[in-house]
Amino acid sequence: MIELRDYQINIANRAADIIRAHGICYLTMEVRVGKTLTALQVATNLQAKEVLFVTKKKAISSIDSDAVAFGCAFNMAIVNFEQLHKVQPGFDLVIIDEAHSIGAFPKPSARAVELKRICKIDCHVLYLSGTPSPESYSQFFHQFAITIFSPWNNYTNFYKWAKDYVEVKTLHVYNREVKDYSNADEKKVLADIEHLMISYTQSEAGFEQVVEDEVLTLPMPEKVKASIALIKKDRVFTTKSGGVIMADTAVKMMQKVHQMCSGSVKDEEGNMHPFDDFKARFIKEKFAGKKIAIFYKFIAEAVHITNVFGKENIAETPEEFNQADHLIYISQIQSGREGINLSTADALVMYNIDFSAVSYWQARARLQSKDRTEAAKVYWIMTDGGIEQKIFEVVQTKKDYTLKHFNKYATQLQ
Repeated sequence: MIELRDYQINIANRAADIIRAHGICYLTMEVRVGKTLTALQVATNLQAKEVLFVTKKKAISSIDSDAVAFGCAFNMAIVNFEQLHKVQPGFDLVIIDEAHSIGAFPKPSARAVELKRICKIDCHVLYLSGTPSPESYSQFFHQFAITIFSPWNNYTNFYKWAKDYVEVKTLHVYNREVKDYSNADEKKVLADIEHLMISYTQSEAGFEQVVEDEVLTLPMPEKVKASIALIKKDRVFTTKSGGVIMADTAVKMMQKVHQMCSGSVKDEEGNMHPFDDFKARFIKEKFAGKKIAIFYKFIAEAVHITNVFGKENIAETPEEFNQADHLIYISQIQSGREGINLSTADALVMYNIDFSAVSYWQARARLQSKDRTEAAKVYWIMTDGGIEQKIFEVVQTKKDYTLKHFNKYATQLQ
C-alpha cells in the first residue's frame, strides 16, 4: 500500500469533514501535487462503498495504477466523460477529475446533464481541478448544479442565478446581439463557496522546480507565406490534390491561418493537407539526444512528426514513454493536457498552441513532479510573423484567444 505525504493526509481529513457537513468539497490543488491519491483517501475516510471516478480517457490507466498501489477498500469504477451515458446511479461518492470541464454556461454541457442524472440525493461529490474557473466565475454554477448540495439550489437554472450574480453584457457578433454572461461577481460567488474549497499549491507541496517557457522562433517558409497570402486575398483556393480551402468568415480565416503557420491546412471535406514539415525537422535536429514529448494542435501535425521521427520511435502511452529513454511521446494538446505524467521528459515541445488558456496552463504542467530536480522546460515552436506568438501572449494572461484578438492581428497581415 502506498504511503501518502503528510499534506495529502491532512487535506483528505479536511475534505472528508467538509463533505460530512455539506455533501460536497472542491479540491483546487495545483497539478502534480497528488490529487488522485488524496481523493482516494477522502473516499476511505468517508467509508464509501461504491465510488465513481470520472476523468479524461488518457488519465484512466494512471488513476487505475494509483488505485492498485493505494489498495482501495471500496469498489471503484473509473470512466471517462464520454462514457457517462452508460453509467447508472448508485454511488456513495462521485469524484470528478478536471471538474472545470463541466462548467460550460449559460446552458449545461452534456457532461453536466449526465452527472446530474448520476448524482442522486444520497450521493456525495468531490471535485478536483487545478483551474476550477479558468475563464469566468460563471463556470462554477453548472459544476455545482449537478448535486442537491449545491449552494445555489434555490436557483432552478443559470439564467435566474445570473440575475443576481452576473453583470450581463450585450455583444454584437455578425450583426446579431449575443448575451455575454462571463462577468460574474467574483466576491459574491466566492463568498458562497469558499467554505467548500481547499486549495494547495506546488510551492506548499515542496516543488523545487517551476516550469520555464522558452520560445523558439523559426523563419516562415516561403510556401507558408504564400499560402497565408493566398487565403487572405481570395478567401478560397484549391490544393494540388483537389481540396477546397475556404475562409469566407472571420472564424474560418483565423483557423486557416493558425493551421498554415505550422505547415498544414484542413479542407471543406475535413481532409487534412500537411504541406511543410519544417517544424518537425527543426525539432528533431534541435533536440537530438534529448528525451522529449511533443504536443500538437492539428491532426496533420502528427503526420509531420511521425514521418520525420519514425513511428517506431514514438511511445504509444505515457507509461511506455516514462520507462524508455529512446522514445518520444506525442499527443494532441486537448487530450494530453490533463491527467498524464510526463515528468521523465527532458523537455516538452509545443509544436503549436491552442486558443484556450486552460490548454496553455495545464499542458505545460505535464513535466512537473515533486521529485524533479532539473528545470521543467517547455519549448514553444513559432514562426516569425505567425499567429502563434499572438495567441501565446493572450493565453499567458489566462484569457482565451478570440476573434477580437485575431482581428487586431489580421490588420498586420495586410
